[in-house]
Amino acid sequence: MWTEPSPGERLAAALRRSPIYVDPSLASALPEADRRRLVAQFEKAPAPIFVILVPLVAGGTWSDAEDLATVVHDRLGRDGIFITFRDRTDGLQAREWGGDHEARRAASAVALDRDMDDAPLAAKLARITELIVTGKGSEEYERISAEIDARYKRRTGRSLHSPEDGNDLALPLGAAGVAVAGIGGLLLWRRRRMAAVRREGDGLLMPRTVFATASRANEDQLREQASHEVIAFGELLDETETPTNEQTRPLMTRALDAYQAAGKTLDAARGIPDLAGVLVLVDQGRDALASAEAVAKGKAEIPPMPLCFFNPLHGDATTKLDWRPVGSRKRLRIKTCRTCARTTREKRTPDVLMDTRDGRPVPYYEADPAQSVWAETGYGQLREDLIHRILRGDLNKTD
Repeated sequence: MWTEPSPGERLAAALRRSPIYVDPSLASALPEADRRRLVAQFEKAPAPIFVILVPLVAGGTWSDAEDLATVVHDRLGRDGIFITFRDRTDGLQAREWGGDHEARRAASAVALDRDMDDAPLAAKLARITELIVTGKGSEEYERISAEIDARYKRRTGRSLHSPEDGNDLALPLGAAGVAVAGIGGLLLWRRRRMAAVRREGDGLLMPRTVFATASRANEDQLREQASHEVIAFGELLDETETPTNEQTRPLMTRALDAYQAAGKTLDAARGIPDLAGVLVLVDQGRDALASAEAVAKGKAEIPPMPLCFFNPLHGDATTKLDWRPVGSRKRLRIKTCRTCARTTREKRTPDVLMDTRDGRPVPYYEADPAQSVWAETGYGQLREDLIHRILRGDLNKTD
């Protein structure tokens, strides 16, 4: 009995006819002449290259770049390099099966390169392909990372990656960062004009699409994602033109401290609870930066939006809740995502971020507070000094 092919099967069928598929709604972004030139360039690559340009829309057929590449690769049944949009932006990312030709690093280098910001889509694809063909993806990524570091140092007098000085920002860029973060190259999901979406009010804040992916990620994927967000935040701080005065100074100081704390946490992260903490710290830092920019324009500070108490990877904590931990007589006033609030009110167990205590898995807030800054502070909801505690060395207290 005939059944209609799935969206993934339709894309795979199209790629068997041509290595470039462009959704009809995006046809004008990559004219046929450009496609022909790219296909000819692909023939020089050390592995097959497939380009899948479809809209990534929350609630649509495709909402996640990693899922799109994985599904199409499975349906196509061929290994190679799969280039897609980078989530809901006009940036590009690459995923590779069957080898390592530095494709992800090549796409990341193009995403970071200021000279490519306003380049047409065909030029970006051609540059990624060139880096793959020449095998210079990592080299170019590290060169551009060093330029970002130099710009930051010129502006602030501090380096993004000073491993010895605890007062500097330990951020994994370049070859040293690859070793520290333990991943095959750091990607930047969003540059300043792509990455920082606006919630209500003024200021550049963490894209909330981050958490749609983070909540499904394994540890390696989450480490990579946390790295992306720290680098993106560093780029924002590097480029900010917010004037420093009596009103903005405390907010800018908090933003820089949060950045430093996020970098330190990423360097020392031992598992998912620490990596979730990186995102919490970046989120707090971005909130402070957004407020500083608003105040500099004569507007009110932007109220910070904490992340879900039960699991920060759920995203925004939009609902207040009176909650009593098991075995405690004390009720806590916390904020959670809507799903966790509803689940708790129905006397069911929410989807809690897990940690360990005495070698067994427990909800993170039941870990030993003497050993877990996350349990002690509720990722910043129970105490307001999370950033300070990280900077003074509370992350790994047993070291």
